[in-house]
Amino acid sequence: MKQVITGFFIFSLYSISAQYAPPAGQVGTTAIHKDSSAIIAWATGAEIERGLINIGDPSAEYEGNSYASFGTAEEAMGVAEGNSSNIVSLGDGGIATLTFENPIRNGEGYDFCVFENSFSETFLELAFVEVSSDGGHFVRFPAVSLTQTDTQVGGFGSIDATKIHNLAGKYKQGYGTPFDLNDLVDSTGIDLENITHVRIIDVVGAIDPQYATYDSQGNPVNDPFPTPFNSGGFDLDGVGVIHESLGAGIEEETTTAVAVYPNPFTDKIVVTWENDTPVTMIRLLDLSGKVMVEETVASANVFSTTIEGEAGLYLLEVEGVDFRKTVKLIKQY
Repeated sequence: MKQVITGFFIFSLYSISAQYAPPAGQVGTTAIHKDSSAIIAWATGAEIERGLINIGDPSAEYEGNSYASFGTAEEAMGVAEGNSSNIVSLGDGGIATLTFENPIRNGEGYDFCVFENSFSETFLELAFVEVSSDGGHFVRFPAVSLTQTDTQVGGFGSIDATKIHNLAGKYKQGYGTPFDLNDLVDSTGIDLENITHVRIIDVVGAIDPQYATYDSQGNPVNDPFPTPFNSGGFDLDGVGVIHESLGAGIEEETTTAVAVYPNPFTDKIVVTWENDTPVTMIRLLDLSGKVMVEETVASANVFSTTIEGEAGLYLLEVEGVDFRKTVKLIKQY
């Protein structure tokens, strides 16, 4: 009991000291590795609207071009590469609009993730994320930037990931920033069960009010600025889908009578389901994609297991004959 109380105290101190999730690989991160089996599909279409390499000086050029020019739209489609070259750069305020073979839907936990190509945990080029179910009306995720706004982050400056929430580019290359459509549940004019378009809009990281862009709380988003190169601005590597609507095929099902407890947990979880909802496979993964537990289930309607691993976020996949359910679990010390 003493160990549980001590662990909870440490976990609470961590929560207080860091406003939002930390970089990939640290306890409590939400970063999803590009090879994670939680990702079941990738963008199949992309349109790019380039931004200037320096919105503060529209006449500035790099190799004879005033607009970002590195990469092509095709680089934003398919599996994220996790490197510095197979990307498309948006420039200041540039826009990428992604489409998918099957719509994204609002399932349990995160629904999709966006990959950037940062070479470190602190050089973070950020972007707003919006979604649409008709390609015309877009709704923006409520982004938050708590980075100081007294001093401009320079072109190769650093940002603390724990100050960033619901902004793409929070994590280094190879790790996606996840988004939960449930954050938009009160929005109008959008069908969260049928998201057909994801729009990525480069944050102009200037704190100068003439060029600044603002988060959902009215804070200027301070990120590396200016970046007057052909690869300036947000560098999109890919958009991975976690929950998709598959039409007549197997579909993510949030109404399936499956229960998982406790959550948060310390060392053991229990999964139960109704007799008329047969489960065939249970799989637990960490956010790097490593399978921690994988069990084929027989006829019983209860399953329990002890999980050894560090505290943080895990994904539990529960599969049946005609459904698949993903549950986000938090492991405490």
